[in-house]
Amino acid sequence: MKQTVAFQAHAKNVFFHILTQCNLSCKHCYINPEQHGRQTLDIKTICKWLDAFSGQGADSNVIFLGGEPTMHPDLDQAIRHARSTGYKSITVDTNGYCFHDILDKTSPGQVDVFSFSLDGPSPEVNDPIRGKGSFKICTENLQKAVKNGFGISLIYTVSTGNLKFLDQMPELLAKWGVQRFFIQVIGLRGNAASNASNLNQLTRSQWDSVVPAAAEKAAKLGIETTYPKVFLEPGEKFECAGKVAENYFIFPNGRVYRCPLCEDYPIHSLMFEDDRLEAVSGLHEDRFFDLNIPEGCVMNKLIQPGNVEYGPDGDPLYQVACCLLKERVSPPDQS
Repeated sequence: MKQTVAFQAHAKNVFFHILTQCNLSCKHCYINPEQHGRQTLDIKTICKWLDAFSGQGADSNVIFLGGEPTMHPDLDQAIRHARSTGYKSITVDTNGYCFHDILDKTSPGQVDVFSFSLDGPSPEVNDPIRGKGSFKICTENLQKAVKNGFGISLIYTVSTGNLKFLDQMPELLAKWGVQRFFIQVIGLRGNAASNASNLNQLTRSQWDSVVPAAAEKAAKLGIETTYPKVFLEPGEKFECAGKVAENYFIFPNGRVYRCPLCEDYPIHSLMFEDDRLEAVSGLHEDRFFDLNIPEGCVMNKLIQPGNVEYGPDGDPLYQVACCLLKERVSPPDQS
């Protein structure tokens, strides 16, 4: 059964980039070192910044990201600190290389989910996007994580470069024992913002003709599948996560964004100063969230205007949903 996942007003989701270094150079990588910093946070700083979002009477979830977070030698300590300070769930997003023996240094009681990124059902599709040899290493470590008892999800970033292979993924995920499938839209940020990437976003007709069907296929095989709503239907109410939810995107240079579309620009609304979280004065992202425009998401209009199509009268043909709004398709026995 498909359902739109409503924003949760009383939960904090902390997307914590503990470094921007990575061993791969994926064509669609959104990391922008000029805006996000090049440093690797030390473990004391990581723990202090985690403490700024834990507790406070809300359910707090943390997702450790990079770059490649498993390249951080103290990731296991960061995970244990997050667990000890009351984070409800802990996820590690990884390209699958799983450095520093992270799968052996942690346990399913400490990490709720290891989320592996893979962009094709074979090396021939995946490796030109993510890097030579990455398919083999990612799938080997994914299967090791399954064997070790971890919860496993897989992220597939859809673009014009791999759309036609998406429907081959569900059978593979079922074979590997993956429980959750995230189909992600390519963002026009970082490397993907350059025409040199040769990866483009899908049109609405391309998205609608392939993605929902692939999600249904995966769900029928017992895999809970989530994907961005992207487009609102006529009459659906637009909501901005920056207004009705608590999502924080932290980068090593101390910037904290509320909207991921803003991450290529110095318009972050919060900042860590001497390990204290402070509001940023002046014109920044959350000043825009209250704007009510026909296109729906004001950030798409300002930052990614190519996402919106207009009719002959100049009116938008549809509203673009908040990029954090999701559709979830559950297996039949979970509906």
